Amino acid sequence: MPSNTARIAKNTLLLYFRQILIMLVNLYTVRVVLNTLGAEDYGIYNVVAGVVTMFSFLSTSMETACQRYFSFEIGRRDYEQLKKTFSLCFTIFVLIGIIVLLFAETVGLWVVNTKLVIPIERIYSARCIYHATLGSFFLTIITMPYRSLLIAHEDMSIYAYCSIFEVILKLLIVYMLQIIMFDKLLVYGILLLVVTFIMTGIYRFICMKKYSECAFKFYWNHSMFMELSGYVGWNLFWVVAILVKNQGINILLNVFFGPLINSAQAISRQISHAVISFTQNFTIAFNPQIVKSYASGNISEMLILIFRTTKISFFLIILFLVPLQLELTFVLELWLKQIPEYVTIFTRIFLIEALIESLCYPLTAGSRATGKIALYQTISSGLMVLSLPIAFIFLKNNFPVVGVQMIVLILFLFIYIVRIFMLSNQLKFSIRQYLLYAITPSIFTLIAGSIMPVLFVTLHKEGFIRLLLTTIISTISIMICAFFIGLSKNEKVVVVKIVKKALLKDGTV
Repeated sequence: MPSNTARIAKNTLLLYFRQILIMLVNLYTVRVVLNTLGAEDYGIYNVVAGVVTMFSFLSTSMETACQRYFSFEIGRRDYEQLKKTFSLCFTIFVLIGIIVLLFAETVGLWVVNTKLVIPIERIYSARCIYHATLGSFFLTIITMPYRSLLIAHEDMSIYAYCSIFEVILKLLIVYMLQIIMFDKLLVYGILLLVVTFIMTGIYRFICMKKYSECAFKFYWNHSMFMELSGYVGWNLFWVVAILVKNQGINILLNVFFGPLINSAQAISRQISHAVISFTQNFTIAFNPQIVKSYASGNISEMLILIFRTTKISFFLIILFLVPLQLELTFVLELWLKQIPEYVTIFTRIFLIEALIESLCYPLTAGSRATGKIALYQTISSGLMVLSLPIAFIFLKNNFPVVGVQMIVLILFLFIYIVRIFMLSNQLKFSIRQYLLYAITPSIFTLIAGSIMPVLFVTLHKEGFIRLLLTTIISTISIMICAFFIGLSKNEKVVVVKIVKKALLKDGTV
């Protein structure tokens, strides 16, 4: 257990600092790309790329399955079966890629040509962007088994360095956009395709050199394929539901309001994704251990990991969310110079959604570890799919666009509550235990940690100095409250030991 805790702590720190760099670069990239392309072209890119993303549900489900089954075999130390699992997964991913290409070049292209609201003079560029995005997507699909294997082996340093290199390449794209005197929307899509091609080669090269199971040899096992398909099939419900909520509503907004509203939604989603990505990266560090604990039959350790992950992921996200909500208008002005309409309110709504989502990840990881996800995915996904017809009905009746986003947020909260009841039965823990150990400390930490920054913002005039001090005060306040209010006695001991070990290693103590 101590070695596992140390490994998780190390991987968490690697992924955390990786995400800070990626977030800063991505936020800067969005600002420059928005200013370079213009709000209309940026909205066109996001809505067209969103059509391609709608075809990603198969590959996303398969990547989740790969991580689960790779970690499961590593937990059982059955490396011969791991080789077979990798080969079968890679074969399935290639098949998925071909299926996606067929659907995207028929149904998807029809949507782009006939249903999206795109200025006539930008139709050609939109089509080219669509094909380039599709090519990037296909390359991403065949890279997923390699990324999944890195995560299952908990080689987070390699995963982090590859991600950092990728974001540096995307930073170069931003520079090239400003010096190339050509159709910038078209150039942007082609350069992103080139970056994806480079990263596919890097992931494959590293995994081939490091893991013997990556030596692909065609393998087919019908029973194993059916098991994987069953897992993927049930998990598919939730992925499709999320796509319906995000991309489906994105297309609805395009139909009712045009591409400018898509630009506002895309910018807001960039911010919320940047914040929630810290939680996602944290759960990436925990997921393999959760699956391995279940595979080895240590259910009590798995539950401890789930509850602990819930709290710490919540603490990590409020470190960013509290100061960002308090200083959002100034941050947006500093970042974008001119704030497009609806960006501020959309961002506030999406940040609250991200906070709720951070509580869902650890529970979902526990459910996926068992492999028994049918009931969980069916009910939660069915509820989420309702967001699209609900949004359509309200938009059709001239309901304000902000009101539609609020309704989706309320639905998301309701789904989280339903998930708690379902998973408490599946994972055999009491709801009272979950609330007492995971949720109550998280809520009290948020409330207590917000008091000082809220008072400070209330008493001082808006500006860069206030932003800096608000961030510092908020960070210190939340960290102190998380330690004294959020952590249990045993967790405090572990944190102190890790800090002392780090300081001794650096020669500070």
